[in-house]
Amino acid sequence: MIKYLGSKRRLVPHLVALVSALPGARTVLDLFTGTTRVAQGLKAAGFDVTANDLATYSAVLAEAYIATDALGVQRARLEALAAELAALPGVRGYVTRTFCEEARYFQPANGMRIDAIRAGIETLEVTPSERAILMTALLLGADRVDSTTGLQMAYLKEWSTRSAKPLELRLPELLPGTGHALHLDARACVQRPARYDVAYLDPPYNQHSYYSNYHIWETLVRGDTPSAYGIARKREDCRTSKSAFNVRKEAWGALREVVLNVNARHVVLSFSNEGFFTEAAISRLLAERFGTVALVRLDSPRYVGARIGIHNLRGERVGKVSHLRNIEWVFIAGPDAAGAHDEMAREHSA
Repeated sequence: MIKYLGSKRRLVPHLVALVSALPGARTVLDLFTGTTRVAQGLKAAGFDVTANDLATYSAVLAEAYIATDALGVQRARLEALAAELAALPGVRGYVTRTFCEEARYFQPANGMRIDAIRAGIETLEVTPSERAILMTALLLGADRVDSTTGLQMAYLKEWSTRSAKPLELRLPELLPGTGHALHLDARACVQRPARYDVAYLDPPYNQHSYYSNYHIWETLVRGDTPSAYGIARKREDCRTSKSAFNVRKEAWGALREVVLNVNARHVVLSFSNEGFFTEAAISRLLAERFGTVALVRLDSPRYVGARIGIHNLRGERVGKVSHLRNIEWVFIAGPDAAGAHDEMAREHSA
């Protein structure tokens, strides 16, 4: 998976155990799916998962990993298409100019290959699922050769070692089973009539916008050529496309709207102790809607960028990181919350 702020990779086994402990749970909504890590864990465990996110790149990942049944994929055909794309000669396009010359996210040779492959995908006669798989392969390939600390708010002053490697187009490992992908604002998604046994909520917890943090993936998947600004060469619309969940004055109202309207029997909500809201406030909100609420506190490393260090917009290391670990609160709300809490506590202590 791509490097991602707030990734729940280490939490996935615990979250899957928790959902599995809820009696009768079969359908799960992952409302803020991001890179689909949690959704993939749930799908692999046999749940029927719906993965939703407003980010375009996330919708592509959800289509590939969650909505696509691996047993229905013509792997040989996709391997041939990927080889065809990988053999295209490089082209000096938007990615090369913007992210290799005006900035230093990729070395130019890889930037030209990204430009060529991205344009080549548009020429293929493929299904939406096949397109998403090839686009995911390109995202993963680009992520393996970038020169960042994991965020696209800045690039390193000196080229990373991995950036010198030639980009490889490898098909992602897909999962068998059913699933669904949605591309909606969370508040619009919970207004849909579809009902789920469990809703997993992992909302943004502070002012840092995923849209800005991963603006390159957004541009790459959209295939557009937006005006760019600043040393980071962010999309011009990063100035205005900020989620209510990233604005302190609006975030509580947005979360409250989601919790009170989500159509699910149980809610599992994860939130960092570095976020806008207190543990007590979230517990009260969940209790208002679902009654019973249980909580597990999990100690975990901070995101990869924090562990690498603080860098300015020129990629120069500045200052010191104050701490390397944080507490992730995992709330379980609904009629069987206590039993699921005990199961997760056992899983975490094992």
